[in-house]
Amino acid sequence: MRKRLSLLGYIVAVIGVAFLVAGAVAYTRVQDGYGSLQAFSEAQDVQLSYNEDGQLTDRGTTEGADAIMATLRDDWKYPVVESDLDSNDPLVNTGTEYMFQMATVSFHVLHGTQTVVLDEQVEYNGEVFEPGTYEFEVEGKYWTDFDRQHPIEGPARAQAWSGTVHGLIGELGVGTVTHSTLQMGLALAALYAGIGATLILTGGGLAFAMRAKEDFGIPDTVPESFIREGDVEASV
Repeated sequence: MRKRLSLLGYIVAVIGVAFLVAGAVAYTRVQDGYGSLQAFSEAQDVQLSYNEDGQLTDRGTTEGADAIMATLRDDWKYPVVESDLDSNDPLVNTGTEYMFQMATVSFHVLHGTQTVVLDEQVEYNGEVFEPGTYEFEVEGKYWTDFDRQHPIEGPARAQAWSGTVHGLIGELGVGTVTHSTLQMGLALAALYAGIGATLILTGGGLAFAMRAKEDFGIPDTVPESFIREGDVEASV
């Protein structure tokens, strides 16, 4: 039995080593991913704006940044990580920073004004639009909220949500997902390492315990101190 338990301990320890190796490999791959994301971020060189007090700003005001943050937190329900926002490192290279920049682009589109020029008279749903220049307030409309058949609203949609805007949002989304995936990979590497260390400790401890030389014998008779007087009389 002692040899079997000792062998089991060694097997458990070996499995623990395998988990440690897996954790080390996962950690190495995650670090490679962080390096790639950092290089990608530096190539884009998108930076957030902060004032002298370390507060986020947009177009020179903290009120603008607060409105964008409200869009990110309240409208999009994104779990903002405050530690990701560092005034000493304004480069956009974390999940929260990528999402804030995405919210910045979207916010200015959603609250912008588009100028539409009609070259000729157009009738739509019984309403006549004369040639001229029209100012269209987006008023929080996303791409699918526009009436694309409308002579003013349709062109305004294409101008507001342009290919450039969609491209920027797509790139920023890639950065956000990449950073979140790397964080999950780091957590997985830590999990592997923790399981490996636990198995090594358990298996090694079991194998060490089975190497002990002490033998425990079981007496053939019951010690007198374990027998009550009533039991002795009853046996007689």
